[in-house]
Amino acid sequence: MPRIFAHRGSSASYAENTRAAFEQALLDGADGIETDVHLSADGVVVCHHDATLGRTSNGSGSVRELSLEQLRSFDYSSWKGAELPAAFGTVQEQFCTLAELVEIAARAGRDLELAIETKHQDGDDPRLEAAVLATLEGLGFDPATRRRGNLTVSFMSFEPNAVDRLLERVPREGVCQLIEEVDADWMREAFAIQHPDFRPRSEPERLFAGAAQRLLRGDAGLAGPGVDLVRELEEVARFWFSRATARIWTVDSLEDAQYLIGLGVQELTSNVPARLREQLAAANA
Repeated sequence: MPRIFAHRGSSASYAENTRAAFEQALLDGADGIETDVHLSADGVVVCHHDATLGRTSNGSGSVRELSLEQLRSFDYSSWKGAELPAAFGTVQEQFCTLAELVEIAARAGRDLELAIETKHQDGDDPRLEAAVLATLEGLGFDPATRRRGNLTVSFMSFEPNAVDRLLERVPREGVCQLIEEVDADWMREAFAIQHPDFRPRSEPERLFAGAAQRLLRGDAGLAGPGVDLVRELEEVARFWFSRATARIWTVDSLEDAQYLIGLGVQELTSNVPARLREQLAAANA
């Protein structure tokens, strides 16, 4: 059975990156919880996917331009339409800082991994990785062992420069280079030659080129393409997986999970961790 990470918490059940989604991930028996982090205007590491508010809240504006107090004033859960159990907190208690997520995960009563993705959609900001590590170290995290009590922590980013910064502080087996699909023809052309000059024409292509180069070199110990990219570039992905542990997103179907397991993938990130585990167990039986 592969290890299954709850993508932004159990985000099919409750609004992504909220306390309820994280609490449900524990009940779902997820092996790990994945979250995305940004810096608030007052330097607090907060759990939020987008660089701006709006898609998943009734707020607006840039996360990095709002204080923690301002960020907490918005509703991050009602859009999902799921009723919150009393044990998961009120609507006003759903926004989480990284420190609060660590405390939630620490209550799991079992070994658990936190997979923290540093987000740089609004420009590469070296302060973010430093703040993440400082926050964790302030809670007793040891970068050398990646441990804090029952928790193991790994770090992920699509930004190649962020991966480089993390590798300076954290063992490579705890750093994941994420990579996102771009134009399929360009990707295939880039990999058709042995030492490609990727010639990125856009920001997404810059990110892809930098990530692909680091995966080809085996810099990070974890390789994080999406399942669609693995299907598109299976031969290349197999090479990445020979150099790093594969952690694939976002895997919600039994078909995708079985395909990836057939490639030797051992870590899956899913919006439906409990359902996926049950389906895999039933299929194996």
